[in-house]
Amino acid sequence: MANPGIVVGVDGSPDATAAMQWAVHEATMRNVPLTLVHAAARLPAGSPVLEWSGEPLPAEVVRQLDANARQVLADAAKLVDDMSRDHRLTINSELSAAGPVAALVDLSTKADLVVVGKSGHGALERALLGSVSTGMVHHAHCPVAVIRSGYSPPAQGCVLVGIDGSPASELATAIAFDEASWRGADLVALHAWTDAEVPDLPSREWAGTTRTSWTRLQSAAEATLAERLVGWRERYPDVTVQRVVVTNRPAQHLVERSASAQLVVVGSHGRGGFAGMLLGSVGTAVVQAVRAPVIVARQG
Repeated sequence: MANPGIVVGVDGSPDATAAMQWAVHEATMRNVPLTLVHAAARLPAGSPVLEWSGEPLPAEVVRQLDANARQVLADAAKLVDDMSRDHRLTINSELSAAGPVAALVDLSTKADLVVVGKSGHGALERALLGSVSTGMVHHAHCPVAVIRSGYSPPAQGCVLVGIDGSPASELATAIAFDEASWRGADLVALHAWTDAEVPDLPSREWAGTTRTSWTRLQSAAEATLAERLVGWRERYPDVTVQRVVVTNRPAQHLVERSASAQLVVVGSHGRGGFAGMLLGSVGTAVVQAVRAPVIVARQG
C-alpha cells in the first residue's frame, strides 16, 4: 500500500469504534486516505497450530473465525462509508493474518498517523492501556493517537501540548500546531522546570533559593518556552498560543488541563531520553489518565 494515510485498528470494541470515528474526522481534516485494519490470526482449515481440548481446531470453527474477522472489517467499512458520505474520503480496508500490533507497526512505517482504541476486546481494566495501544505507543514508526470511548470534547476545547526541549517534544510541537490550525483551536503550550514529582512546598523552601533567584529561574523557564515556540507562531499566524510555565510535575498539570482540551499531544520520551526507548514517565501518565484523545509523537 503506497499511502495508507491515517491507519486505524478496528475490532468491534467500543474504544476501537470511537477510534474509528475520530480517525474519519482526522483523515477528512487532513485530506488523506483512511485505512481500516483488522488483524486476526487467520489459519487455513484443519490447521494443527490451534488446538481445542488437545485436538486440532475443527475446520468449520476455523472457517467461522475467518468469517467473523471479515464481518468485523466489513461492518467497520460500512460505518465509515456512512460517516464520510458527504466527504471525498478514500477508504482502504486490510485484513491481516499477523497479530494486531505487528500489522499496525508494519503499516506505521508508511502511515501519517496510527489511531487505536485505548483498550480493546478482553481489556480487564478500562483505566489501563490495552495490549495493542501499549504496543503501538512503544514501537510505532509514526505518531500514534490513543482514543477512549465516551469522551465528548469541549465545544471550544484547546489543543494542549507538553514541551520540554527534547527531540520528541519538538515533533510534538509540530503536530500540535498542525492540529490547532486544522481545528481552528487555541494552543496551550505547557513547560515544566523539571519532571520531578516533588510535593507542593513554598517556592523558596523547595528550591533553597532567595526570592530574587527564584524569580530569575521563573524568568529563565519562561524564556526557554518562548524560544521553543520561535518560528512556529510565524508559520501558524492563525493559531492563538497560551504559554504556561509550571515548577514541576508536568504529567499532573497536563492531566488537569486536559479537562478543557479536545486533544493532548506529548512526546514519546522526554529530557534525557534516547531514540527507541519506552514511553517516558510523563507520556505514560498522560496516556493512562487523560480521557481526551492523546497523540504520542513517535517517529521511526
